[in-house]
Amino acid sequence: MNRPRRLLSRRRLLGLGGLGALAGTGLAYAAWSPGASGSPGATAPTAASGPARMPAEWGPHAATYLAWPPADSPWKDQAPAVQRDIARLARTLAEYEPVVLLAAPEEKAQARAGCGTSVEIVPIPVDDLWIRDTGPVFVTRPATSPGPGRAGVDLHFNGWGGKQRHPRDAGVARGLLGHAGIARIDAGIVAEGGSVEVDGEGTLLATESSLVNPNRNPGRTRAEIERELCRVLGVSRVVWLAGVRGEDITDCHVDTIARFVEPGVVALNRPWKGDGPDVWTRVYEQARGVLMKARDARGRRLEIVEVEEPDPYAIGDRGPAFLASYLNYYVANGVVVLPRFGDRRADDRAAGVLRELHPGREIRQVSIDAVGEGGGGVHCATQQVPWVA
Repeated sequence: MNRPRRLLSRRRLLGLGGLGALAGTGLAYAAWSPGASGSPGATAPTAASGPARMPAEWGPHAATYLAWPPADSPWKDQAPAVQRDIARLARTLAEYEPVVLLAAPEEKAQARAGCGTSVEIVPIPVDDLWIRDTGPVFVTRPATSPGPGRAGVDLHFNGWGGKQRHPRDAGVARGLLGHAGIARIDAGIVAEGGSVEVDGEGTLLATESSLVNPNRNPGRTRAEIERELCRVLGVSRVVWLAGVRGEDITDCHVDTIARFVEPGVVALNRPWKGDGPDVWTRVYEQARGVLMKARDARGRRLEIVEVEEPDPYAIGDRGPAFLASYLNYYVANGVVVLPRFGDRRADDRAAGVLRELHPGREIRQVSIDAVGEGGGGVHCATQQVPWVA
């Protein structure tokens, strides 16, 4: 048996071709259907100029967004199992902070039955569950700065470089921000939320394969893309990892490879070694080499903490796209939520490492194997809304 490779089957190519819970957060919602007259995309406020930055994920949250995969999603007959995974994740997170779930109006009753009453459901249609990539990335401004305290950056989701049709998801960022009344910042590049990782102090990690790629940003140089990332996310230094093109639908998002756990400290995914070197061990080795030499925006060298993948022989029969990376975890208020794969030794080891890296937070492991078969994980299915005073 060879180690499963992450191929172009994440989400399978789609034909190729309570507001009360959020009281005080400044979020508000209304029903919406794509193309409707007066759609929120036409009225979403535009962010005023002024300093803004993307906060670190471990900062305080006002809420977490998720999205409900509809019956006509790319999951086909696997949709019920994937919906159960999303409901399980939503219920877990709702124990710690407000959760807002996007779902088509006709899917609302089913989503409510799965998620319970503690999750706010907003009638915005989606194609799939990957809100990290389809939704906006949020930035904040100091209270003393002009303009709104919170804004959302629209990264112009294009189906991971045109690999998958997402007619509804392409408008999720604009629609969500319009409904919430949150100012919209228009990014001058195409990217996804999973392709950027920040420390909250001016440093960003990214892979060239997912951004400096003609399927997202044709004709744009790395320097041009970096300038735009700095402009819209408020960072001053970008640490570029090579990544790899074409081995998964994301072209190797950084959020499965390397994550900041605090300024100056990076958790690094280490592939399972049992079957010898492959493309993912080369990605790991290149990333490790870059991180060992890199300095962050404040001149610090980076400390690297490795988190090893589970043994593929110990997690059952998984498909070629299955994402077996603990790095695709999510940090919420008071908790770190990470996947449980079924390799008890590796699951416990990863939980222990993340417990040490995030002291004071509970560690919750959830089984989301159906979502994993699509090549994503907990982080891919969530998007944080940072708290502002």
